[in-house]
Amino acid sequence: MDTKLLIVEDELLIAEILSRKLKKLGYTVVDIVSSGELAIERARETEPDLILMDIVIEGDMDGIETAAKIHENQNIPIIYTTAYADDDTLDRAENTGSYGYILKPFKERELHACIKIALSQHQQSLKMQQSLAEAQANSANKSRYISMASHDLRTPLTTIQLSAEILQNNNNHPAHSGEEFQKKSFERIKRAVNNMSQMLDDVLMLNKAESGQLPFFPDFLNVVELCASLLEDLQPIAAGKHCLKLQIHGESIPGYLDKKLLRHILMNLLSNAIKYSPKGGDVILDLTWEPQQLIFRIQDEGIGIPPDFQSQLFQQFQRASNVGNIKGTGLGLTIVKHSVDVHGGTIRVESSLGKGTIFIVTLPNLMPPPKWTYEESSNF
Repeated sequence: MDTKLLIVEDELLIAEILSRKLKKLGYTVVDIVSSGELAIERARETEPDLILMDIVIEGDMDGIETAAKIHENQNIPIIYTTAYADDDTLDRAENTGSYGYILKPFKERELHACIKIALSQHQQSLKMQQSLAEAQANSANKSRYISMASHDLRTPLTTIQLSAEILQNNNNHPAHSGEEFQKKSFERIKRAVNNMSQMLDDVLMLNKAESGQLPFFPDFLNVVELCASLLEDLQPIAAGKHCLKLQIHGESIPGYLDKKLLRHILMNLLSNAIKYSPKGGDVILDLTWEPQQLIFRIQDEGIGIPPDFQSQLFQQFQRASNVGNIKGTGLGLTIVKHSVDVHGGTIRVESSLGKGTIFIVTLPNLMPPPKWTYEESSNF
């Protein structure tokens, strides 16, 4: 690729000689200008790879002031050219982030070497800036994902704690004694531990969501079984104040969805429905099959979501003004939105303050691609 150079020089003869030398060395001279104002204009229009800037030029600005103006809007390396410069002038030049200076009259070898070094240093500077920006972004992402992990792990940890306490005190309550009850409690704990492990994997997985690389592995899935399992896992958290209900509409057929992501969607929405219904009430998971899609409605009788906040609902770290002392990080719904998007689905909310909230998640019931066979290939 040609290297484009802009020459800023008020002595036309010197500029023409310099231009011929540069073209002989294989560079492309996009223009020659004699004032700071024209240099700023042409730098913006031509976007050169490097500018050769005379310090003494026409107009109200000298070359150093012109370079400072250019650097306000464009990251272009600049080499100063001068017949003579005192220490004060050189100090001013260094403060504008120049890539060196060349004394007149120009020698081809020195000119070529200075330009190559300046371009190389500029590329290294760009790489360092990019690396620093990526490091800062990674640091911010790590902080977000730590908070995300804390948010998602709280539900299974609570399940384990409550189940363990019930087992510990099972002799004090007739309904909590017996081998069958203990077996169910241990199974609930085991599922919660498995869920924690899966959620840690999900946090790592969601690291790729912002770059559009969230893993997506749909497969045939018993959706009713999954929904029933989630409600059973959440029973200890309901703590007798909430009635968890599963409602099914339409023909129950296998769904072709990503199990991990679907679990993530429903677990977040159901646990939120319980958490933001501090007075209890019904929490309903309603599943409707339609010809080519599944519709999940998660309904509660909780505090509701203020109308002016609903547009911010899926943004990170955002929480409604009416949550009071209810703990949360403002990450759960962001995670849900990522998981819905990767399915090609939609999520919307209907809510009234003090009356409750309904989240409606619509996911296409994807079908696997047809198997490619040798017989089919022979038709081409």
